[in-house]
Amino acid sequence: MPVRKIVHIDMDAFYASVEQRDDPQLRWKPVVVAWRGNRSVVCAASYEARKFGVRSAMPAVRAERLCPHAVFLPPDFPRYRAVSRQVRDVFRRHTDLIEPLSLDEAYLDVTENKTGLPTATQVARTIRNQIRVELQLTASAGVAPNKFLAKIASDWKKPDGLFVIQPEEVDSFLPLLPVGRLPGVGKVTEEKLKALDIHTIADLRRLELPALENRFGRYGVRLYELARGVDESKVVPDRPTQSISAEDTFERDVLISETEPMIRRLAELTWAASRNESRTARTVVLKLKTAEFKILTRSHTPSFPPSSCEELTAIALSLREHVSLGQQQRFRLVGVGVCNFLDPEDILAQPALFG
Repeated sequence: MPVRKIVHIDMDAFYASVEQRDDPQLRWKPVVVAWRGNRSVVCAASYEARKFGVRSAMPAVRAERLCPHAVFLPPDFPRYRAVSRQVRDVFRRHTDLIEPLSLDEAYLDVTENKTGLPTATQVARTIRNQIRVELQLTASAGVAPNKFLAKIASDWKKPDGLFVIQPEEVDSFLPLLPVGRLPGVGKVTEEKLKALDIHTIADLRRLELPALENRFGRYGVRLYELARGVDESKVVPDRPTQSISAEDTFERDVLISETEPMIRRLAELTWAASRNESRTARTVVLKLKTAEFKILTRSHTPSFPPSSCEELTAIALSLREHVSLGQQQRFRLVGVGVCNFLDPEDILAQPALFG
């Protein structure tokens, strides 16, 4: 079986970079993509802002304290999705085996590529150059014999970097890394490993498979394999969309009767995003988080899929009537989403199915 050639492409500070590209006055300035407010979080930060410690998922108020002179911009997801499609058009020149992870990153299997380039490294270098020249954006790339190593590699020389892990280099590269670099090792698992005096992948390699299974169950097998650079997961192209949603946190807790403006805005964002799908969503979902952090979801599946933003909005607003926590209950977050996607031919058959 030939060694696979996997490339992981990660766009650099994607949302912020798009904003800087489209507005020359923002170039070389610290840019933070986030709604302003006490409860908003950072969607993206330019590298100029990161020098001050600003990071994605950080509370926006903390980002403002760290970098008070940063330019704060509300996210424009329809624009970011349009640029993401242009990036994937570049990928498709080289391979059809593309597995998007988000708008700004994807795995590519280039074991065989369309352009006849002799190495995966040259494919990655060409893709990065095409993105730079055609889209005026930068991307970092990792090249490796499997997915999880390629993802580690793409982060190695960010921003605007290319790092290659050759098959024969895996056993010298991997053991030096902290165990937290392994996929699935979050803070909880990392603490459990540290309790066993396991800090690096070299430490992890010293544990036998039965000991890992006994401690971590099925994930113990995965840990054993990852520590040895083994990852047989394939690049899965065209993974169908399961759901699309938009949500936001209020600056202050609000009554459910006060949520209409936010629901309308989020429904517009969700509707715009759903227009990029060839399939149509049947189910509308309303998500609410109480002041006590309890999450509620309410959904409705009409006989026919929503055919306009107005219809989607009306359904989302009506779902508030099914929340029975009392009129004085206050909420800190609201979200609007769609799911239960149908192919076009299924929609045409609906009168027979649901009539």
